[in-house]
Amino acid sequence: MKPNLFTADSAKKELHMLLLIGALYSLGIFLSNTFVNIYLWKQTNDLINIAMYNLAIYIAQTILFTLSGGWAKRIDRVIILRIGVFFLSLFFLLVLFTGEKAASYNLLLGGVLGVGYGMYWLAYSVLTFEVTEPETRDFFNGVSGLLQSLTGMIGPFVAGYIITRMNNSHGYTLIFAVSFFLFLMAVICTAGIKRRAAEGKFGLMQPWKEMRHNAAWKNTMLAHVFQGVREGIYTFIISVWVFIVTNSELSLGTFNLVYSAFSFIFYYIATRYIKSRQRKMAIFLSGVALSLSVLLLLFELNFSTLLIYAAIIGVFYPILYVPYLSLSYDVIGKARDAANLRVEYIVLTDAATNIGRIISVAALLIGIWIWSDASIPYLMFILGTGPFFIYFFTRHITSFAPAASVKKLPKNEIAGDDNR
Repeated sequence: MKPNLFTADSAKKELHMLLLIGALYSLGIFLSNTFVNIYLWKQTNDLINIAMYNLAIYIAQTILFTLSGGWAKRIDRVIILRIGVFFLSLFFLLVLFTGEKAASYNLLLGGVLGVGYGMYWLAYSVLTFEVTEPETRDFFNGVSGLLQSLTGMIGPFVAGYIITRMNNSHGYTLIFAVSFFLFLMAVICTAGIKRRAAEGKFGLMQPWKEMRHNAAWKNTMLAHVFQGVREGIYTFIISVWVFIVTNSELSLGTFNLVYSAFSFIFYYIATRYIKSRQRKMAIFLSGVALSLSVLLLLFELNFSTLLIYAAIIGVFYPILYVPYLSLSYDVIGKARDAANLRVEYIVLTDAATNIGRIISVAALLIGIWIWSDASIPYLMFILGTGPFFIYFFTRHITSFAPAASVKKLPKNEIAGDDNR
């Protein structure tokens, strides 16, 4: 029997509105941010410049995500979401304003985007936690993934087509302007989410100390670090490789179209068929596949192998992330004093992911500094094994039962802590 996903019209409206906001966000990001790295590359042909831009994003995101966690205990989460989307809009205005000198302001642009990311994702993650339950999280994460895949198919391909058909500068100007408009629409949609009272004091010490007693929480944190280790450089190097090989923004759009088309199909499959008891097997298989997938690019780098790589990660990322993110939320939901400290738990998981991303970019910068570009393929392979370590750290975490049966646990038992 399918779970009753919505117990009231207001809950249904909020969940749908949050999904719509996420879709507008994804479309805006996929439409333009996919090409910001290429925009900077065309101005400098310097991978270090792009790496520093992304490093600024990760550092600013970590700081603002943490600060926003404190603000979420004092003001409405929806307000933080709106401010975050405002900074995302400001980022695209700055890109439009700086134009062909954007690469000279890479740290400023990265910092502004990181501020927007940090505030948006803190509010979005907390709201996701509040509007879903353990039995509906696979559904929410799956539908969210479907929408991201759909926008990922539409956005980059359309943007790549526009850029190649128009004068490059005019094409970039148009897609950055459209992204600005989409983020304004997202701000308007936040009116459909009710205000949530902020209460309690913000403090990270208790959730941090929880790792001493709760192995499930400790392993979840470590898994997030290794999630970030792969994401750190893969988010921009693959895009640059596609452009170097083809010298075409439309080819980058095609790459993302293939990736997102497979993601769309497999997010649906993952949502429909991966049950709680199958989560760890799904994480293991997808982790191995994603870790080995980069070998395809190290032997021969051409557009055909890049498209095959896009298809592989399009298949296995959904199989990894649907059960992995649901398991992470379950661990937080059953951690000590989660009702009062859910914001702090979410802040620490995001910090762990961004620490992994920062380590990844730092390793790239050090590798280029010491061994030049020859180090990149080796770093791609080493850092690309992050998904396998996600399985390594989540393999002992128990998949949680629905709320009705969870209540039968002893009050002082920490569910999922079977790795003591």
